[in-house]
Amino acid sequence: MVDVQVIGPEVERSAEVLTPEALQFVGQLQHLFGASRDELLATRALRRQAIADGEPLDFRVETADVREGEWSVPPPPPGLVRRRVEITGPTEPKMAINALNCGADVWLADLEDANTPHWHNVVTGQLVLRDAVRGSLSFTSPEGKQYAVRPDAVLPTIVPRPRGWHLDERHVLVDGDPVVGAFVDAGLYLFHNAVEQLERGSGPYFYLPKMESHLEARLWADVFVHCERELGIPRGSIRATMLIETIPAAFEMEEMLYELREHATGLNAGRWDYLFSVVKVFRDAGPDFVLPDRSAVTMTAPMMRAYTEQLVATCHRRGAMAIGGMAAAIPSRRDAEANERALAKVREDKTREAGDGFDGSWVAHPDLVGICREVFEGVLGDADNQLTRQRDDVHVTREQLLDVAGVPGERTEAGLRANVEVGIRYLAAWLAGNGAVGIHGLMEDAATAEISRSQVWQWLRTGVVLDTGETVTAELVHRVIEEEVAGIGDLDRVDDARRLFEQVALADEFPDFLTLPAYTLID
Repeated sequence: MVDVQVIGPEVERSAEVLTPEALQFVGQLQHLFGASRDELLATRALRRQAIADGEPLDFRVETADVREGEWSVPPPPPGLVRRRVEITGPTEPKMAINALNCGADVWLADLEDANTPHWHNVVTGQLVLRDAVRGSLSFTSPEGKQYAVRPDAVLPTIVPRPRGWHLDERHVLVDGDPVVGAFVDAGLYLFHNAVEQLERGSGPYFYLPKMESHLEARLWADVFVHCERELGIPRGSIRATMLIETIPAAFEMEEMLYELREHATGLNAGRWDYLFSVVKVFRDAGPDFVLPDRSAVTMTAPMMRAYTEQLVATCHRRGAMAIGGMAAAIPSRRDAEANERALAKVREDKTREAGDGFDGSWVAHPDLVGICREVFEGVLGDADNQLTRQRDDVHVTREQLLDVAGVPGERTEAGLRANVEVGIRYLAAWLAGNGAVGIHGLMEDAATAEISRSQVWQWLRTGVVLDTGETVTAELVHRVIEEEVAGIGDLDRVDDARRLFEQVALADEFPDFLTLPAYTLID
């Protein structure tokens, strides 16, 4: 028996998921794999320092045999053969029901960037998933409005995204220490739903975020094998799609698929987290690694094209699905002209992805499901996916992946102000418990705040000169923060958000993740 304690506040119906048996299951994961997680985080820090000291980031020499070998991942499992459109969103009851009703092929049930890890959200998210798997999810709003899954709805495959390796869950202790957040998220979900999902003809599937190396994928593989054995389900039942959203992972796509192998289904191409990682890894590498305004960095920039084409080529060479990035637009029902412009951008983005060979893509709003499906059906026709389309024309080099200097765009005062305003607005919502926030017509999550604050930090440290002729200094950033907060006005927890943004954007040492200090300000 492992000593497991729950010290979070009481949450309605928590006894249904925080059973002694489920907590023991989570406790065993911490007992067996917690030290390995800690070692991997230490390895991340050492590698980052080596790059800062001049060691080049490149494809690994010691894993060349994996890249050159003949191997493949298993065919996609039931429910993940056709993934033309996937909707993402937090495991909040109302949004979960909307996702289940929207007609998407997959619901990425986000326990990570779109979810503030308030203890209430952590527990409620598991209850929502448990009910959704069993077809019993319903919700009544405080105003008395009832939400339920439509009887005629074709339900999407449920694919949760647990927290990244770096986050702990302080409300669950093993031997007095916090449990790795990912073990809580994945462990509770598997314990309560793995067998149920298999009996229903689907399976226990995951999206895995923010990994930086194949060794981190190997740890997930070890966790999955253990869980399958403990739950008595066939080996290889647990399947996962990995997000390639860090620049180190872009150099290890094949190795990560190889390590996960029997549990792998594909890779996903993100955007904000990927750019955040570029800033984080190369934050002291000089002006050649300073990005323009974040709004100017589109997926058509040369380094982003190299990254996405490498992902498609890698996936299809190994029999894995390639899933495109987020369409974050929130359709407007009040401004027809603005809505048309937003939808045109979504269509353009999805047309590029489908043409490049992606098997499907993400949207953040139910109203975008139809556009995404229409675009992919126009390219795929009756085919379930594009796995047979090999991108033998793709030969991406280290220089192409790291061509930050080749990204077109300016560094502007408007860009600085947007980073400050959107970053603080998002953090205020996050601290108040909402991790998926509509801001200026876009659905934002924690990656938004990360790229915003990291770009401010980098511009300040490199003395970027803006389009106005002003140099980015601490004084300028403080003034912009004052003015933008005044413009935001009365917003719940805006003062806490402001202090947090200043802490992570102006600190002498770069905080690896803003959610680490932010976590101390909730509950």
